[in-house]
Amino acid sequence: MNADVNRAIEVLSAGGLILYPTDTVWGIGCDATNDEAVKKVFALKQRDDRKSLIILLPDAKSVFNYVANPIPDLLGLLESFDRPTTVIYPQAIGLAEHAVHADGTVAIRVTNDPFCKTLLKRYKKPIVSTSANISGMPTAPLFTDIDVRIKEGVDYVVTHRQDDTAIQPPSRIVKWEEDGSITIIRD
Repeated sequence: MNADVNRAIEVLSAGGLILYPTDTVWGIGCDATNDEAVKKVFALKQRDDRKSLIILLPDAKSVFNYVANPIPDLLGLLESFDRPTTVIYPQAIGLAEHAVHADGTVAIRVTNDPFCKTLLKRYKKPIVSTSANISGMPTAPLFTDIDVRIKEGVDYVVTHRQDDTAIQPPSRIVKWEEDGSITIIRD
């Protein structure tokens, strides 16, 4: 795993794309603060750049670096989740322009996956995590199901967990509204 983390950091630092396992499905990743790298993700996925992407962070306190006005009990909320959950926050800050939705919101998931946590803590920047598929196509549940165009379109394919056979569902998605309420987008 260490060799994969080291190589992924080199690629991310150079503005490249990685294909990597997450706590849910395999993802296409890049430095979420590098707008040119984020644009490459949209191009590879053939995705409309007005759609948003998920950003991964290693721990709950990191969210404070990328959201201008977090909810008062943010840490309690994030620690209450019993499965991978992506939260859409208003007032994103410190991220690449194309990593933020046109309305200023950002989708962030705090990961519990050991590989992702290690990568994020060592890289010290947020990483994009969008499903490893061409836009409009089904999400590939396993590495072996990922379209060859995705595998060949990234700069580095992580070898860790390529032989996993357990299928993980995508994350739950909730939206934190300006009034403090939570709306479930995908359960």
